[in-house]
Amino acid sequence: MKNKSSFPPFLGYLATGQTPPRFSQKHKKNNDIEQPNRRHSSNLSSSSSSINRSPSMLFVIFLVFASLLSPATSVTTEAAVSGHSTPANQTLRLVDELRKLRRVNALLKRINKPSVKTIQSSDGDLIDCVEAHLQPAFDHPLLKGQKPLDPPDRPKANESSTSAEESSDIFQLWAENGDSCPEGTVPIRRTTEKDVLRASSIRRFGRKRRRSVRRDSSGSGHEHAVAFVNGDQYYGAKASINVWAPRVTEQYEFSLSQIWVISGSFGNDLNTIEAGWQVSPQLYGDNNPRFFTYWTTDAYQTTGCYNLFCSGFVQTNRRIAIGAAISPRSSYNGRQFDISVMIWKDPKHGHWWLQFGSGLLVGYWPAFIFSHLRNHANMIQFGGEIVNFRSRGIHTATQMGSGHFSGEGFRKASYFRNLQVVDWDNNLIPPQNLRLLADHPNCYDIRQGRNSVWGMYFYYGGPGRNVRCP
Repeated sequence: MKNKSSFPPFLGYLATGQTPPRFSQKHKKNNDIEQPNRRHSSNLSSSSSSINRSPSMLFVIFLVFASLLSPATSVTTEAAVSGHSTPANQTLRLVDELRKLRRVNALLKRINKPSVKTIQSSDGDLIDCVEAHLQPAFDHPLLKGQKPLDPPDRPKANESSTSAEESSDIFQLWAENGDSCPEGTVPIRRTTEKDVLRASSIRRFGRKRRRSVRRDSSGSGHEHAVAFVNGDQYYGAKASINVWAPRVTEQYEFSLSQIWVISGSFGNDLNTIEAGWQVSPQLYGDNNPRFFTYWTTDAYQTTGCYNLFCSGFVQTNRRIAIGAAISPRSSYNGRQFDISVMIWKDPKHGHWWLQFGSGLLVGYWPAFIFSHLRNHANMIQFGGEIVNFRSRGIHTATQMGSGHFSGEGFRKASYFRNLQVVDWDNNLIPPQNLRLLADHPNCYDIRQGRNSVWGMYFYYGGPGRNVRCP
C-alpha cells in the first residue's frame, strides 16, 4: 500500500461549489405539453427577442428607465455618511443586472433546444423531447451535421452476476406514469433561469469548480470513501450503486456516489469520465438524488461539463433523462434499490459508451474530445464523495451514502456491488488488487467483501459530524 501522498487525486476537487437553493418548485400534476416546431417561450430559452417575455428582464428594464427619467437629486452629507446609493449608482447596478440577465438568456438559448413535446414531472422538472440530431452534442464543430451512432458490442460477462444485479427496475420521476419521448427524440431536463442564477458564475455554469490538482484529498474540503485500481490498462467499469437521498446541510456542499474512469498525469492533462447519482442543491435546486454524468480533458479547467450542459456527450436513449431524479430510493432498514452503471470503450470506434439500469444504452462520449482517454484509462474508482466547507468551524453534517457507517451492513449502510472492470479484449472481469481509501474514517468509512451473489462489493458512507468527527 502506498503512502497517502502517492495516491492519485480522489476527485474531491471535481464538484462545483454549491450556493444556496434560493428557489424551490412546487409539485405539479404530470401533464404533457405539446410544443411542435417551436422554441420554448418560458425560462428565457428563446431568442434575444424573448426578453420582452421575461418578467425578470422586463422588471429590470422598467427600473432602469424609471431611474434615468427621475429628477436629479443632490447628494446630501447625511446620505453620503449613511451609505445610501445615489440614483446614478442605482442605475449602474440595474444596468449590470440587465446585462447579467441577457447573458443568462444567451446561455439558456444555447442549452435548451426546440422540443416536439414537453413532459412535466411531479418534482417540478420539465423534460423536453428534443430531436436527437438537435441535442447540444451536435453543436460541436466535429459533430455538426451528424447523427447518433448505432449501439456497439457490449462487454462480455464471464460471471453469473448479471442476473443478480438486475433485481429491480429503476425509474425516474418524470416517467413514473409511463410517459416517454417519441421515437427519434431524446429527453433533456430543461434548464431554467433559476438554475443558472444559483450558480457561482454564469460563465462556469454546469462545470465543476477549478482547483489545483492534488495527489491526495487532504485539505481540499472534499472527502471520500472509495475503492480503486490502477497500474494497468482499463477499458471500462461496471457496478450496481445503492441509491439514497443523503442530507446535504450546507449551502456550498453536495453528496455523490459514482464511477470514475481516469487517465492522464493528474496534472492539467487529467481526463475523466464520471457517472452515478448525486444530491446537489446548487445544480438542481432540491435534495433529490439524480442520475448524472461529467467529463473533462484538462482537469476541469475549460473543457467538459455536467450532463448535457455543453457539447460532448451524445445521448441515444429516449427513456432516460440525464440530470433527472431517480425513483425509488432506499430506506433505512427497509427496501433497497440500486442502479447499474457501466462505462466502456467501444473496441471498433473507440468511443466511451454509458449503460444505465437493465441494459439501457444512454449514449456515448466521442473519443476525439479526449487526449489520454482516446486510448485507455489507467485508473478506475468506485465510491462516495462529499464537500466539507466547515462554514462554522466544525465538520459538516452532510451525509455520504445512507448517512450510516459501513459496519451497519445491509439495509442500513450504502453499498456498491458486482464491481467489474473491462479488459483489453472487451471482457468484464473482477478488479485485481482493489484498494480502499477513507480519507476521514471517523466521518465516512468503507469496508470490502465478496460473495457468490454480489461478487466483489463494499459498504461505505457515514453521517459526517459526530462525536468522533468534530
